[in-house]
Amino acid sequence: MVEERIEITNKLGLHARAAAKLSHLANSFQSDIFLIYNDDRVNAKSLLGILTLAASVGTAITISASGKDEKEAVATLSELFQRKFDEEN
Repeated sequence: MVEERIEITNKLGLHARAAAKLSHLANSFQSDIFLIYNDDRVNAKSLLGILTLAASVGTAITISASGKDEKEAVATLSELFQRKFDEEN
């Protein structure tokens, strides 16, 4: 299992468009991928699950993956967060 804690830095947090990009990207991996925020743990491949986190800018979440491509999955999803979901210049 691989985990990485990352801060949400895009202005709108995990809103619908960002959550859709995240779940779409997560679904491209074979590993089981979860997002952990406070006491909530949701499947990163589930758009609805991500939206239930209601994670806003400045909060930290943990990306956790387990499986064949876990390292690549965490690194790629982390990069999406760092790029602010390609929404800001």
